[in-house]
Amino acid sequence: MTHPSLSDPEKAPAGTVLVIGVYLSGQKNGIRELVGHFKTPCRWNVVQKWIHIGDTEESEEVKSFTVASLQKGTPKFILLNTLIAREDLTTYDFIIVCDDDIVLPENFLERYLDAVTRYDFAMAQPARTHNSYIDHHFVNQLDGLLARRTRFVEIGPLFSIRKDLYGPLLPFDERSPMGWGYDFVWPCLIEGQGLRMGIVDATPVEHSMRRPVKNYKYEEALKAMEEYLAGRPHVSKDEAFTILESYA
Repeated sequence: MTHPSLSDPEKAPAGTVLVIGVYLSGQKNGIRELVGHFKTPCRWNVVQKWIHIGDTEESEEVKSFTVASLQKGTPKFILLNTLIAREDLTTYDFIIVCDDDIVLPENFLERYLDAVTRYDFAMAQPARTHNSYIDHHFVNQLDGLLARRTRFVEIGPLFSIRKDLYGPLLPFDERSPMGWGYDFVWPCLIEGQGLRMGIVDATPVEHSMRRPVKNYKYEEALKAMEEYLAGRPHVSKDEAFTILESYA
C-alpha cells in the first residue's frame, strides 16, 4: 500500500504537543540537543517537561525546562506519571515520551508527526538507526519504507500517544515501573479501541550513547514484567512483531 510522499506540500493541522522525559546528569546524554530541538519553532506548539536525576548542574536552557530534580533514581514510568498528573491533558493533541540518550534527525518533530497523522497512528515510534543498540530487531529501520502499521511500539527510547488514547493508557501501570511488558499489552488495548499503531521508518532515531539496562537491575525489571503480563491480556512476541501494512 502506498501513500503520498512526506514531502508533499499538504500538511496536517498543527496542534499542541507535550514532551516528557527523564535525564541523567553525570552520564553521557543528549539533553541539551534534545531541548534545543524541541524548542525550535515549527508548526506544532511544543511544551517540554523534564525530570533530572543526579547532582551535576545543567545549562540554564535545560534547567528552564526541568520541573524536578532528584538525587537518586526512581523508576522511569513512576516519574512520568508524576509529570502527567500535573498537566491538563485535554490541552495536548499528542504526548511524546523521550529518553535523554538519543540523537534526532533533522526536523524530526514535524516530519514524524506528519507521518503519524497521515497514517492515523494513535500510538507510534520512530524506527532506530542501524548503528543503534536494539533490543527488538523489529524496530530497526526498514530502508525504503516511510512507515508501517504494526502490533508493536516499544517503550523507548521515544514514542508518541495521541489524545484519544490518554484514557485507556494513562497513567502508566506502576506494577511494572520500568515499563517492561507494556508494549505487549498495548496492542490489545489499542485494537480494542479500534485504533492503529505503527513505526515511522522515515525519521529514525539513533540510540547509541548508553547501553540499555545500564542504570537499573535486569532481574528486577524482568520479574516485574512477568508478574505484570500474567494478570492482563497481551500478545506474544510472534504476534507483536507483525507488519500489518507498509507505506512506501
